[in-house]
Amino acid sequence: MRLARRLGLRDAVVLGLGAMLGAGVFAAYAPAAALADGLLPLALALAAAIAWANADSSARLAARHPTSGGAYAYGRARLSPAAGVLAGAAFLVGKTASAAAVALTVGGYLWPDHARPVAVAAVVVLTALAASGVERSARASAVVVGVVLVTLAAVAVLALVTGGRHGWAGLADVGAPGAAPGVAGVLQGAGVLFFAFAGYARIATLGEEVADPRRTLPRAIGVALAVVLATYAVVGAVLVGVLGTERLAASTRPVADAVAAVGAHAAVPVVAAVAVAAALASGLGVLLGLSRTAFAMARDGALPRALARVTGPADRPRPTLAQALVGLAAAVVAAVADLATALAVSSTAVLVYYGVAHAAALTLPGRARRVVPVLGLLGCGAVAGALALGLGR
Repeated sequence: MRLARRLGLRDAVVLGLGAMLGAGVFAAYAPAAALADGLLPLALALAAAIAWANADSSARLAARHPTSGGAYAYGRARLSPAAGVLAGAAFLVGKTASAAAVALTVGGYLWPDHARPVAVAAVVVLTALAASGVERSARASAVVVGVVLVTLAAVAVLALVTGGRHGWAGLADVGAPGAAPGVAGVLQGAGVLFFAFAGYARIATLGEEVADPRRTLPRAIGVALAVVLATYAVVGAVLVGVLGTERLAASTRPVADAVAAVGAHAAVPVVAAVAVAAALASGLGVLLGLSRTAFAMARDGALPRALARVTGPADRPRPTLAQALVGLAAAVVAAVADLATALAVSSTAVLVYYGVAHAAALTLPGRARRVVPVLGLLGCGAVAGALALGLGR
């Protein structure tokens, strides 16, 4: 059974933006600042470079293999079934943790004292919406992405306008002597920030539902990543400039705290509401990607074949059972894990996933295009290793 190709370039870009401009931009800077301290900008640059390399390999592979499953499908087709299973398992583990982290972000902004119950409820709602169909999900994401971009732009302008009155003392923390955390801290900080960039994977995993995939997928990934890179650079500068790395590291909702720090207290509830909406849109993209990977693996026999069953009209089939199962798993993780751990587990597993993608990209024609997969493979390995060591302590 094949899924219908009904998504265009705009839909694919919006789903990628919805996945990236969500929990990451509103939550990941705080734990990353705790790890990278004064070298947070370097960690952000490293995360962005790895994300770009991953996007390049993913786009080339998605154009040649336009099917559900992302790196699972690429590893299986170009390396071996075992490589595909490794990528698929890493994706399922990483994105289950990612969905939980997104839900915990919702809880943290919406009701900090009861973040876990709110997170579980958010997963249930998102799972129901994802099961209703990917086209509705794309339309919902389009609205949220527009609101998020406008809000973040307003926060940046507000910080610039009030900077003269409230000061940007936090910028003195950047690169300060004694604020250097060492190589491990930078790598771990980059790993946490990578969580915020990983949404373009949702575009590739929806490859079987994209019209004209050879043309659409590389363009969608490139456009979405470029928009997010610019947005994150601005937001990161604002957060460090207004809060400083020490205060940023201690924050549970950094963007809202930055708005409060420049004196715009009336805007804090608005920013918090937008953060919740953005995280929900991000979680929707994560759950969609999870279900499509589970569907692809079940269709190939790597998971129980019952997960490959679809429901709905013949022209709009949906992997409802797979969607329900991944939603249940994400709800369980949200009920037992904290945000920092969920972020670290997510990034570690997803970097393994992209390591398989880079290895698969090395088998594509064209020797001149192999530099990026090699560098990407090394970068993914270094950051994933640093995160794994941090989790082991």
